[in-house]
Amino acid sequence: MSQKEPIWLKILRIALGLLFLFSSISKAVDPVNFGITMNDYFVSFGLPFLKPVALLAGVCAITCEFVLGCMMLFGVKTLLAAWGYLLFMVFFFFLTLWLAVAEYMEIKGIHYFGVVHDCGCFGQVVKMSNMTTFLKNVVIIIPTLIVFAKRKKLKDVRLTELGKWCCILLFIAIAVLFQVRCIRHLPAIDFSDWKKGDNVEKTFIERPAQKESLFIYRNNADQTEVQLTEEELMNQEESFYEQYEYVDRKDKVVAKAKKAEIDGFNMLDEKGADHAYEYINADSKTYLLFLHDLMDTKDEGVKKAIALAASCAEKDIPFVAVTNSEEDEISVFVEEHGIEFPIYRNPIDPAHGPFMVRDAIRSNPGLIVIDKGVVTGKWAWRDMPQKAE
Repeated sequence: MSQKEPIWLKILRIALGLLFLFSSISKAVDPVNFGITMNDYFVSFGLPFLKPVALLAGVCAITCEFVLGCMMLFGVKTLLAAWGYLLFMVFFFFLTLWLAVAEYMEIKGIHYFGVVHDCGCFGQVVKMSNMTTFLKNVVIIIPTLIVFAKRKKLKDVRLTELGKWCCILLFIAIAVLFQVRCIRHLPAIDFSDWKKGDNVEKTFIERPAQKESLFIYRNNADQTEVQLTEEELMNQEESFYEQYEYVDRKDKVVAKAKKAEIDGFNMLDEKGADHAYEYINADSKTYLLFLHDLMDTKDEGVKKAIALAASCAEKDIPFVAVTNSEEDEISVFVEEHGIEFPIYRNPIDPAHGPFMVRDAIRSNPGLIVIDKGVVTGKWAWRDMPQKAE
């Protein structure tokens, strides 16, 4: 420990520290997303009963990675950090090796394992395939092994043992408190397609073809024909109809139909009619409440939503909700809470999605305000406004 740390070893130590910090912070800004990834792993490995602890497992993994990164970067108990890095990287080296092989076998049609296709190593900041993730770990494990082999030459900060453990506790507190804040409210960085300023009408709503009707009239005197739009026709004097007679009508497409950039967002009523275009593309402001799973929705959040819906009703502002739950669950939920605003369904495949409601906002319930197709406000249920604006 008393030996001077070589420059090249110091560079490796700092690089590994920064790498772990970047990886942990990229996940910590949205810990709920990593909790979802952890649950996907549990399901993939035949452990669906671990779903209740998926978020906790994700928070613990992020915290461990953040603490190891800080320890390595700042030279706090580097011997312990070197062991932590080794165990961490060896575990994920073999895990990602298996995932890469399993994914390859799925692609080739050899066997279906149901593997997770995005490891979530860097949250939603960097998305990688399993093979890319494995190759990344091959690269990272080399300096990890070198640092471990030279661990006794690593620099250790000049503090007492108590001071070093206090630093570690501080690192843990920073990681945990930051994640708790993001869980209780909204992600520190919003990577969704529903963040403030996003044009969700353009992204999620299919635009039907826009047609214009032209009415053809013939002059009774010289037999010449004119083509008029409906608006032009309504503005004609009575004498026009005495001089012209109706011949035909033709429809002209003035704007072609355009598919949504991302398919799968619907707002279906009990009869199956889709109201997504009606509300997302409305000319006025719309308050849209997202209810992931009605069984897991926070009652306190529902009470806040009901009060806000009443405020919207007073100001004639549309307030509607969308959920992934089934119609019978919606009926029970409406009766149980005395809800008067409409709740629409966004049907999903529970295993494969698309999880439009869950991915729009992490909070359950969560509120998004849309004005002319653009997101102008977004809140977790704890932060919902009390009155409509």
